[in-house]
Amino acid sequence: MKGVVFDSADHYRVAELDEPAPGPGQVAIRVAHAGIQWGDTMVRDGHFPLPHPFVPGFEASGHIVAAGEGVDASRVGQPVTALTTAGAYAEVVLAPSVLAFSIGDMSLRTAAGLGWGAPTAYDLINTAAQVRPGESVLIHAAAGSVGTLAVQFARVAGAGRIVGVVGNGDRADYAARFGYDQLLLREDYPTELRDEKFDVILDPVGGSTRHAGLEQLAAHGRLVAYGNLSTHEPVLADANDLLMHGKSLVTYNSNLLSRTHPERLAVSARRALSLVADGQVRVDITAEYGLADLAIAVQHLAEGATYGKSILRIA
Repeated sequence: MKGVVFDSADHYRVAELDEPAPGPGQVAIRVAHAGIQWGDTMVRDGHFPLPHPFVPGFEASGHIVAAGEGVDASRVGQPVTALTTAGAYAEVVLAPSVLAFSIGDMSLRTAAGLGWGAPTAYDLINTAAQVRPGESVLIHAAAGSVGTLAVQFARVAGAGRIVGVVGNGDRADYAARFGYDQLLLREDYPTELRDEKFDVILDPVGGSTRHAGLEQLAAHGRLVAYGNLSTHEPVLADANDLLMHGKSLVTYNSNLLSRTHPERLAVSARRALSLVADGQVRVDITAEYGLADLAIAVQHLAEGATYGKSILRIA
């Protein structure tokens, strides 16, 4: 089979590979499309120390072609979207059966756009932040795949005012399509908000953005940290100050959840998939690449040149 290998020289190359066989609890999926996500930039840049060479790719859609021990054999032939630990940038990938979700009549292309972003956005709003009807929400990286889904899940949850923060005017124009009440440029944050407070803040940025967010929380507000796009430097918070104002600093790590409690992540993924399937939430795939163009796709994502979701065409 063909696949993309990230080699010992840190280069992507298309290669002929042996087709993998599923082990206990796994399914093998013939991949139609694979999602491109921020984890790909972190792997490329060495933040996830994986042994080289390896086949990257963490999310895929396709049909199950084989089932490992302990997996219902009737799943063979089922169209699915799946979360993987690696290997999605190949014609066949292995995935835990519990994280391979039936998509019914949904197109494989659309299903590839869900990836890790859909359950992450769902959990940020409904599990970590527990957004209540009428609450105000501030979302950083508002034009990305998680941000464009999170605003929609927040609306479904009954949120009131929703503000997004983006890097430039083009990204603001794009994010506006998803229902934000206001979009701010990063250079104008937080000064343009003046004294406005928020019940919920979603922060994948870190650094000074996280410090500012803690100041912007309303009483009993929740800031959910789920990444460090700007810096990995630690952000220190005074627990006594948080306590006095009823504020909470919450973290969310979908990768860790997939390893410790995959069934919890599966529940959120199925709920997110259902909302997409019935039209309450939409996935916006804005770029599609071929296998040989993976390096370009990951670079575009790292530079902030892509909006919404990018996918790789495998089949």
